[in-house]
Amino acid sequence: MRSKPSTSLFRSCCLVFLGLCIAYGAGCVEPRSQLNAGRGVASDTLRVLAYNIHHAEGMDDRIELDRIAALINSLQPDLVALQEVDASVERTGFVDQASVLAELTDLTPAFGSFMPYQGGEYGMAILSRWHIITSRNVRLPDGEEPRSSITVWARSPETGQDVVFSGIHFYRTEEERLAQARVLVEELEFEEAPVILAGDFNSQPDSPVIEMLARDWVILDKGQDHFTFPSYGAEREIDYIMYRTEPRLEVISHRVLDDPVMSDHRPIYAEFVLRSIAQN
Repeated sequence: MRSKPSTSLFRSCCLVFLGLCIAYGAGCVEPRSQLNAGRGVASDTLRVLAYNIHHAEGMDDRIELDRIAALINSLQPDLVALQEVDASVERTGFVDQASVLAELTDLTPAFGSFMPYQGGEYGMAILSRWHIITSRNVRLPDGEEPRSSITVWARSPETGQDVVFSGIHFYRTEEERLAQARVLVEELEFEEAPVILAGDFNSQPDSPVIEMLARDWVILDKGQDHFTFPSYGAEREIDYIMYRTEPRLEVISHRVLDDPVMSDHRPIYAEFVLRSIAQN
């Protein structure tokens, strides 16, 4: 049996370890936020995930929320936009999918219904690690199916900064999608906080919808591997994360996640730095 180290030795080791932490960056874990006291500028790392989960039915015909939750937990996002979400619908066993995913990921849910469906509701959801100040299911022009955008006003628990986050699932014709995009942009026009749109736009980069949005919104570049649909043998880019032109947001990274099984779409993930406006 090993003997216990002396108290003085233990304290000495602690002091050495603390000194190393200070010398190599004032911390031993990656911070999610920081404050530049000299300039009065607070910043957050903001992690965003967008995923059309196809009511959790994968390409293997299995309906499994656990594997969607496992993906979310592996990324530790702050804001998640989910499309094609069921709430107490017959085809998915009358489960409230947003609530179950929120419980499995320890995030706060906000569900936006498009329409009644099979005894429940069909729509989209947002999961948030940040405090949701308020949420609104913004009604959009209907086409073949009713549409809306679930939008949350979220606040960082670290710095108190706010962001507006809208989940997207435009549908179905080009004319309908363009009308939906215009109405949503008008609804968010006078928001003072940074605004992020994320989800399934059902529109390719050269479409009227994306060309219209590109005038005032920064559409994140996914790099060479940019196709998001279908999940197996992807050949179209129709899922996006974008933000209204905003000096407080800086993109750190953005990529498509290559999972061909869990849904018929591939998820997309982005990291931002969100800075406050410096006080004069």
